[in-house]
Amino acid sequence: MLTGKQPILILKEGTEREKGREAQYNNVRAAIAIADAVRSTMGPKGMDKMLVDSMGDVVITNDGVTILKEIDVEHPAAKMIVEVAKAQDEECGDGTTTAVVLAGELLKYAQDLIDQDIHPTVIADGYRMASKKACDVLESIALEVKPSDEGILKKIAETAMTGKVAAANKEMLAEIAYKAVTSVAEEVNGEMKVDIDNIKVEKKQGGSVEDTELVNGIILDKERVHPDMPTVVKDAKILLLNTALEVKKTEVDAQIRISDPAQLQKFLEEEEAMIRNMVEKIKESGTNVVICQKGIDDLAQHYLAKAGIFAVRRVKKSDMEKLAKATGGSILSELDEIKPDDLGSAGKVEERRIGEDKMVFITECKEAKAVSILIRGGTEHVVDEIERGLHDALSVIAVTLEDGKMTTGGGSAAIEIALAVREYASTVGGREQLAIEKFADAIEVVPRALATNAGIDPIDILIELRKAHAEGKKHYGVDVYKGGIADMKELNVLEPLRVGRQAIRSATETAIMILRIDDVIAAREVSKEKGKGPETGEEEF
Repeated sequence: MLTGKQPILILKEGTEREKGREAQYNNVRAAIAIADAVRSTMGPKGMDKMLVDSMGDVVITNDGVTILKEIDVEHPAAKMIVEVAKAQDEECGDGTTTAVVLAGELLKYAQDLIDQDIHPTVIADGYRMASKKACDVLESIALEVKPSDEGILKKIAETAMTGKVAAANKEMLAEIAYKAVTSVAEEVNGEMKVDIDNIKVEKKQGGSVEDTELVNGIILDKERVHPDMPTVVKDAKILLLNTALEVKKTEVDAQIRISDPAQLQKFLEEEEAMIRNMVEKIKESGTNVVICQKGIDDLAQHYLAKAGIFAVRRVKKSDMEKLAKATGGSILSELDEIKPDDLGSAGKVEERRIGEDKMVFITECKEAKAVSILIRGGTEHVVDEIERGLHDALSVIAVTLEDGKMTTGGGSAAIEIALAVREYASTVGGREQLAIEKFADAIEVVPRALATNAGIDPIDILIELRKAHAEGKKHYGVDVYKGGIADMKELNVLEPLRVGRQAIRSATETAIMILRIDDVIAAREVSKEKGKGPETGEEEF
């Protein structure tokens, strides 16, 4: 018979455990803190964040996923919210802030329901039903887009860049993005497919954003290997090699003993003859440009220069693959069998000085299925932020081409969904109805945040929008410039259907996952030093 009340230790010493309501509240608080960090960046009037890492490097951006990747997030629930942004970025390239803010809002409203003793599983079921209904509504209000609708696709790109540094030159950048995406788009089994990886983006500080250009070919951040080589080659026949132009080393350890100086001379002459033979084979094939993935021996460089062949070495594998797509050439591992079909072709290969560096431009490629964009800007931070804006523009045009559908922005879709979901809630019995109504309240965070960031009263805007949508004006959203509501279709505020659909799905799934956690067992002690943690009432990232 046990008389004492000796505690039974199951978990390792130093392990922290939170159970029940406390665990749920902490997780929800952490998720809301992350959502609040990016909420002010939403919309055309959103503000930027300056992020300084431990090395002192500075990033200035209002791109949701970049902010969340740069913040060193510690809390496990907050990390799950960061994953929402990453998934949204990979799937659509845009809408990361919307997805994160919506997840935070869903959790905020769920907390109210938990306080009313509604079980998290019931809330999860209600949210799932509401999410499905929301996606159906989104599909029903979507508008068709054809690949030939150049103007509309450019407006979608401009909408994605609005509010970023790129917005000042959005028309020019949208034009570049449209041309780049349509160049690499391919029709597979009657469906459009776009691989953004076929668009190579190179950045060079200097000049201004207006100097940004699209190259119908590939730009390599390299220079020719020998100064005697030509700087420009017209009607280029390009050999793509993934083997080194050097004397091959033996596979096994081997020693060569030389007892006579004449033997050494003979050995060196033999090495030289092997390299000369390699260059001769290249010359005979009709090649006048060599792009090599590995090294090129000094002697090989000399012979190539004498033969008037332009050569570049140590080119990345990904660039080699893009070059093959752009020039129509094959990547060879052996020099023995160079056929004319293996060579790629380009109208012009030249070395240009861009800023302080030299770069190789392989241009005028016929039917290039890989293109390059050279981004210029006054400072490193500007160039980086232009690249992020351009990434969004390229991504939204690509997903719109693939899906052929778009919706109007400015919070118009969110209001339409909220109205339909509230109506749907009244047809559902049980406690799930309360969760569905809360979902409708949560999704209105989009027009609310847009209005707040523009300095407009969000309550007035919501009342006006609900009234307009109830009258059938389903494309009405927040006009942040005039401080009222307007038809987003007429203002050309457009976004791909996939952006909204993915944001709703990923935000709902993550909110449900966090809600269902009622026990957090941390293997190491959470730091309470430096005045951090729950004791100080600070939000801990």
